[in-house]
Amino acid sequence: MKQRNYLLGILFLLWGVVAGMASPVQTSVNTQVRYAVQSPFIASLISFTIGTCILALLTLLVDHRIKVDLKMIPRAPKWIWTGGMLGVVFVTSNILLLPVLGSALTVVSVLCGQMILAMIVDHFGWFGVAVHRLNGPRAAGLVLMIVGILLIQHF
Repeated sequence: MKQRNYLLGILFLLWGVVAGMASPVQTSVNTQVRYAVQSPFIASLISFTIGTCILALLTLLVDHRIKVDLKMIPRAPKWIWTGGMLGVVFVTSNILLLPVLGSALTVVSVLCGQMILAMIVDHFGWFGVAVHRLNGPRAAGLVLMIVGILLIQHF
């Protein structure tokens, strides 16, 4: 059973790596859309519109419905509705950063920001996440990531 869990963990890590590979491609593509439509905000809107259409199709194919129980809205924590807004910040920031920083530095600077907040979220167990305390090795990994950003920036 342990080996199966280990292999499943490796599979999920690889899935994460592959999903992460989409980020520089998405950012590059969206930046080209920005140049075509002459607005980072319209480019983000186009990206989200296409994404919404794809998600609607996938939802119909997998869940066989697009229906939400609206009664749960007032009962749900208010912060759960911020995901779309945070997606706008992420996508639009990438579109604006790529021409200035380049693909590699854009991706690693955004990733570093993600890691900093992810470690804080893990440490305190915010948003219903299981607690994973910040410790020496985790902090060292973050410091190495920051050093890596500095190396990428200067070379």
